[in-house]
Amino acid sequence: MNEHKIYCAGKFIETGRKLVVTNKYSGKIYSTTFQADEKVLNKAIVAAEKVKQECRELSSLQKYEALKFIHEAILKDKKRLAEILCIESGKPIIYATGEIERAAQTFLIAAEECKRLPKEYMSLDWTLNGKNKEGIVNYFPVGVVAGISPFNFPLNLAVHKIAPAIAAGCPIILKPASSTPLSTLELAKIIDKSNLPKGSVSILPMDRKTGNLLVTDDRINLLSFTGSPEIGWELKKQSGKKKVVLELGGNAGVIISKGTDIKSVIAKCMIGAFSYSGQICIHAQRFFVHPDVYDNFLKAMKSETDKLKNADPLNDSTKVSCMIDEENAKRVESWVKEAVKQGAKLISGGKRHGNFYEATILTNTTSKMKVSAEEIFGPVICIEKYNGKIKDAIKKINDSKFGLQCGVFTDSVSELDQCFKNIEVGGVIHNEVPTLRFDQMPYGGIKESGLGREGVKYAIMDMMEAKVLVK
Repeated sequence: MNEHKIYCAGKFIETGRKLVVTNKYSGKIYSTTFQADEKVLNKAIVAAEKVKQECRELSSLQKYEALKFIHEAILKDKKRLAEILCIESGKPIIYATGEIERAAQTFLIAAEECKRLPKEYMSLDWTLNGKNKEGIVNYFPVGVVAGISPFNFPLNLAVHKIAPAIAAGCPIILKPASSTPLSTLELAKIIDKSNLPKGSVSILPMDRKTGNLLVTDDRINLLSFTGSPEIGWELKKQSGKKKVVLELGGNAGVIISKGTDIKSVIAKCMIGAFSYSGQICIHAQRFFVHPDVYDNFLKAMKSETDKLKNADPLNDSTKVSCMIDEENAKRVESWVKEAVKQGAKLISGGKRHGNFYEATILTNTTSKMKVSAEEIFGPVICIEKYNGKIKDAIKKINDSKFGLQCGVFTDSVSELDQCFKNIEVGGVIHNEVPTLRFDQMPYGGIKESGLGREGVKYAIMDMMEAKVLVK
């Protein structure tokens, strides 16, 4: 059994609070690390404040060199990092490897974006008193950033806070999920070898009480949180005057229109439905299918779903494995049973074995059932018909308190145009599932799905403040 020290203000330390991290597939202890207490967190905040000016004055070249170094170091150690991520999260190795590659790419994007931070020139002679006046707008780092990241993408979602903070010139303190802190602590070892000022990055596992100080402490200038809506909106209430960015998930929908070639889209739909056991904010949860292709689509999805079997996530061939813990598997089980009692029809799956829940298809669901109305965060999908008119499909997609992303399979320019204009989400993905994300694009949602946008450039903008010089 190995041990990971936590990273506080440029130093790797131990504390009196041990944290056990298990192999999510076997249930055995994999590693131990530590939790920061209030004193450790305060030390990290004080150090971040001390280097705030130094971070602010880093040149584009200095930030580029640090970000590029981290990018290259991640790729050099890709295989080992992927195995750690796979074991601590239960994510199949094929997806864990992809996450490591995305994390590296995110640092590379940040390295490029730090060279083109925005500046503006403004003419101010639009009014009489503005004659011979001009404005120059520069953007300056907001200050100390606090990031809180979840278990489902333990490295890349953390990186979407760390890399933009470095590019913007902001010190950052990151709280990783207690169930999956190891991949970010491995990242800390890489960051420590870069040319960044010591204290500009701290990575501190914490319990919820200590972590909440990131929300309430006035020395923190921006909070970036990824997690559940219930927690996220409550944190916003407690955050005082600091800026807040929330990425809170959803119950993403998919439209399958009449002209869709079912055979060509099944592989994409299976990935959207069941990759990482549906524990993805943009998990394809609700499918709305044109009546002319509904039967063929349902039959094809059932056929492929029935082939999925629980397997060790370290096996290269594994596509579905355990959930993060048995508690969440039991929650999914109860929601499915409740839906069936309320009239839903079970097409495939529907059984739990410890922390593994079978890939499950339901039909005859309604927008009032939890399996459709809430974010199930598990390997369950609902497949329903729409009446054949794209307006009805859009209405069904919008019949949700969430609005993160949706997928639209159509060969009609008119249908796609209507979807883009009228679907209430942060992103419409054409001829793909909503699970598709590129790390440079604006990513986030409306309604219960959050506030603000991630995606490197857009996160950088949230971490900066405009200042105008009028002369």
